[in-house]
Amino acid sequence: MNHREVAEKLVQALGGKENVISATHCATRLRLVIDDESKIDQSTIEELDGVKGAFSSSGQYQIIFGTGTVNKVYAEFGPMVGANVEGGDEKPANHSDAAKRKMNPFARFARTLSNIFVPIIPAIVAAGMLMGLLGLFKTYEIVDATSGLYTMLDMFSSAAFIILPILIGFSAAKEFGGNPYLGAVLGGIMTHPALLNPWGLSNASPESIQVFGLNVEMLGYQGTVIPVLLVVYIMSKIEKGLRKVIPNVVDLLVTPFLTVIFTGFIALMVVGPAGRILGEGITTTLNFLYDTVGPIAGLIFGGLYSTIVLTGVHHSFHAIEAELLNAGGNYLLPIWAMANVAQGGATVAVFFRTKNKKTKEIALPAAVSAFLGITEPAIFGVNLKYRRPFIGAAIGGALGGGYVVLMGVKANGIGLTGIPMFAIANNPLQYGIAFIIAVVGAFLATLLLGWKEEK
Repeated sequence: MNHREVAEKLVQALGGKENVISATHCATRLRLVIDDESKIDQSTIEELDGVKGAFSSSGQYQIIFGTGTVNKVYAEFGPMVGANVEGGDEKPANHSDAAKRKMNPFARFARTLSNIFVPIIPAIVAAGMLMGLLGLFKTYEIVDATSGLYTMLDMFSSAAFIILPILIGFSAAKEFGGNPYLGAVLGGIMTHPALLNPWGLSNASPESIQVFGLNVEMLGYQGTVIPVLLVVYIMSKIEKGLRKVIPNVVDLLVTPFLTVIFTGFIALMVVGPAGRILGEGITTTLNFLYDTVGPIAGLIFGGLYSTIVLTGVHHSFHAIEAELLNAGGNYLLPIWAMANVAQGGATVAVFFRTKNKKTKEIALPAAVSAFLGITEPAIFGVNLKYRRPFIGAAIGGALGGGYVVLMGVKANGIGLTGIPMFAIANNPLQYGIAFIIAVVGAFLATLLLGWKEEK
């Protein structure tokens, strides 16, 4: 593969370097913000050596090359369009801004939530896996629940959820353009030891204090999501407003001081309680649907999830899932997992049936990727291209989604689907059965539906 030649042809197929507003790359894809996407020659790009698929999503035009190859192509492509190879985009912060400007408001909101939660996922995954390990210890009596080892592991597993507002505060402030350390401080205020910790709270009730004639409950926000998001958003606005009016000579002293005081009062007296009510309302509604219609909800969500992925709205689900973790377990993630692995099952069917050499080369690696929870190569490189395999995947996802809800399969974390989710599933056996149902269902549905093979 001649990476420079591919890069040169890619620039031409994109409508010239003037049509590329911003460029960067992730582990598998070039991510481009394009001025006028009507100038893109889609068919030429898809036929380029090494290209496994190309699609427009979340304000970006994305071209799948795969791990390793994308770095080599970008090393040649970046300078051709004026991007900085070492740092990704010439102005990395501007790439995200440029992409957001191309989105509709709802997609922009979903992307913002994604940017906040994705950096936190490793901490929640680690805590979820520890919870799963503790569950095995307790179920099979491997370790005494009163022992020192069990107590320490329990501390390790719950820590991420107890300080979740601090983690979210730091990440959200970065995304909203505020000082991330002030965001962490606000998260700390909302989880202060003086406030009653609701994590694992049973019948204890918090004390109340009088502030400015108002009654304020001394109840903490450990494990919550929406309250701290609202608070840090307001904090960022206050901080930016203060920086515009406070002289530079005293900015370092006065701005953080006033920001913390103003936002702290707002957090504990207004936004925090309102955010708690909103979060509890969302959780209660989902729990009602889960308890009332159960498997039917799993069928619908499992069947529609991949279509939701096409809109980019799925990025907003992390916030909802984090709320569910504090309410007994994440029952949404196993449904999403079924939709993802079903894309892999449909792609395997395409691999066995297709006579197109390039499609066959793409299909098998894309299926493996989907089984590991990364679905873009399968969706955009294979299934959506032929359309009916995408429908077959939706059928498999619906079957698997209905089964995991029927069996009460939940996750102890967020972010992991496919094979990696075995580590955080509360019932790995039933999750495995659902996995097979989704994959086989999608495989058979795709073969039965068939598709028109390109000559």
